[in-house]
This record gives sequence, structure tokens and C-alpha cells, in this order.
Amino acid sequence: MTRRPMVGGNWKMHLDAAAATALATDVAGGIGADSLVDVAVFPPTPYLHLVAEIARGAALQVGGQDASGETQGAYTGQTAASMLFDVGCSWALVGHSERRHGLGEDDALASRKVRAALDAGLRVLLCVGETLEEREAGRTFPTVCGQFEHSLHGIQTADLERIDIAYEPVWAIGTGRTAGPSEAQEVHAALRETVALLYDARSAERIRILYGGSVKPANAQALMACEDVDGALVGGASLESEPFLDIVRAAFPPEHS
Repeated sequence: MTRRPMVGGNWKMHLDAAAATALATDVAGGIGADSLVDVAVFPPTPYLHLVAEIARGAALQVGGQDASGETQGAYTGQTAASMLFDVGCSWALVGHSERRHGLGEDDALASRKVRAALDAGLRVLLCVGETLEEREAGRTFPTVCGQFEHSLHGIQTADLERIDIAYEPVWAIGTGRTAGPSEAQEVHAALRETVALLYDARSAERIRILYGGSVKPANAQALMACEDVDGALVGGASLESEPFLDIVRAAFPPEHS
């Protein structure tokens, strides 16, 4: 089975309406109406509707940077997955390290968010990753594979059709440090083995595992050439169209690169 590559751009809490509009326009124009790679951007919530309108008719997908684990109610400041779907999103990020480690969100909350996003009709990009302390203590594999398992508590095999994974080592996000291709590959392979153990071989072969953590045009091709690296979740380099599109081009299948 050949997995279609994916590149996502997480804009985090950057840009204003004019800059978001301009960036989305440039990215949508750069990939056109058809693409060899699935391309998604994750703008700040206030600009989702603007970006979704620009993406309409292009091969650009749009997602929320987070989704509530609740469907509706008195949850000030949260955004329901159904609201993301309503404004044109097709994706939700869940479990990003800046929520896990910055805001103390645990796997149990991540699992509720996954369920809510799927029920609302969204695809899920589930983020997992270890801290520097966990890596130095030799706990990389149990940490990331445990996050995957517990964040998908109660998720059935059929649900995996709309779930992909982003491995983002916390120590490489925004630091300029990057896991080398061999380091990324061994963690991605371990995650794929975990999917096979918890679900089945077909699901393990199908699921995409993206790498995130200071991905740039200079290192993207080497990372995505690894057998089990199926694309990239890009942070800072997604805030300008040309570097981001260079990373998209680096994800093209070899016969088209």
C-alpha cells in the first residue's frame, strides 16, 4: 500500500487577518486545484473562516489547532469540533505538545477530543512526542507509543481511517534542533508497530505518520525519504509561502520530484 504524503502548516498564534489571507492565497495558488500531496493549514481560530473560503476550489485543506472534548455548553473559550466543521474545516489537531506540556492536557482529555472531532465529521491529526528529559532517560518509545495508545482509548479500527499521527519531539519544536532521519525513522517505525499491535496490520500500513519539529526546506527531503515518514507538520517555516511550498515539493513521490 502506498501512503499519500501529507504536509501540514501549523500557524500557531501568529499573523493577523490580512497576513493570514495573503498567506492562504499564496499557498492555495502554489498547490493549485490538484496535488500529489495532501496539504493542510491550521490557522488561528479567528481566521479559519477566511482561510476556508480561500481554500475552496483549491487542493488546500483547513484544520483547527484544537477542538473541545465537549459538544456544546458552558465552556468559555473553547471551540466545538462541530463549529470547526461548520466553518469549513476538515481537520483538527489534537494533543499538540504546546497543549500537553504547556497547558497540562493529558491523554484522557486528548481521547475525548479525538472522539468529538470524529463525531463531528473531521479528520484528526494526533500529535505525540517526548521531552528532552524523557529522551535522555531512554523513555522515548514508551512515552510516544503510550501517548498514542491512551489518546485513542475507545477508538475502534474503523475510526483509524480518519486518523493520522504527527511525531513531534518536544525538544525539537521551535528550538532549531531536529531529529535526524535515522532518529525520526526509528520512532515512526515503533509507532507503526504499535498500531499493528493495538489494531491490525492493514491499519498500520495505511496510517500516515508525519514528522514535526523544526522542519525546514533544508532538511525536509532527507526526513521524508525515510520509509515510515509520510510527510511533515511544519511550524515556523509554514508562515511564509515559499519555504512551505518548498517543503510540500520535497514530499512529492520520487518519480515526480
